[in-house]
Amino acid sequence: MSKLDQILVLDPPCDLKFKGPFTDVVTTSLKLRNPSDKKVCFKVKTTAPRRYCVRPNSGVIDPGATVVISVMLQPFDYDPNEKSKHKFMVQTIFAPSHVSDMDALWKDAKPDDLMDSKLRCVFELPSENDKVNDVEATKAAAVMNFAKGDSAAAAVSVSASADDPEMKKVLEKCKRLQAELNKLAEENRQIKDDGIRMRKMPRSDHMTSNSTTLLGREASTASLPSLLVVIAAIFIGFFLGKFIL
Repeated sequence: MSKLDQILVLDPPCDLKFKGPFTDVVTTSLKLRNPSDKKVCFKVKTTAPRRYCVRPNSGVIDPGATVVISVMLQPFDYDPNEKSKHKFMVQTIFAPSHVSDMDALWKDAKPDDLMDSKLRCVFELPSENDKVNDVEATKAAAVMNFAKGDSAAAAVSVSASADDPEMKKVLEKCKRLQAELNKLAEENRQIKDDGIRMRKMPRSDHMTSNSTTLLGREASTASLPSLLVVIAAIFIGFFLGKFIL
């Protein structure tokens, strides 16, 4: 009787690729899909068991289901001139009606009932583009973490000094400035809306005069929030430098 063909569909089907650097654990995935209408037992073996950690390394796959296997390569000194001889084998067998003892099932299995697939391990070093992208990602993450750390420190400092009388006065001034900015912004928006409505209305000498007046008020008012923003920024910056730093 000839050996049975592998019933499971493997992804990847031939090579397990591990992408370096190999100074830390490198993990790759192996998908096992059961396209049959029967339960299938599987077991994953390797020629280098001390170099890899496989989770799960055995189990049962229901009909139509898929299991993802995580294969973790342990850190080692990589030599690009040395070819990898590591291999994996996925061994399978159709599950009986009731599976209670997996060890006994594999031990008593007949060779003709077993199916297997072999995979080769391939080690790859990252390309120059990958290295540049990793460096940029690391820098961006560091900047974001630093910014978050600074914001948290400033919040803690302000909270800790909130009971100081002088600090309370400064905070009150900041609130008043913010209220004035909001009020001017609202007036500015209202003037802009009036100006737009005036432009859409039929033109006349009287309307043109009113439009000119409104536009003048809009221009003069628009400059006030900017000036107050600058004053508020200078004031808050001086305050933070004095009380937080």
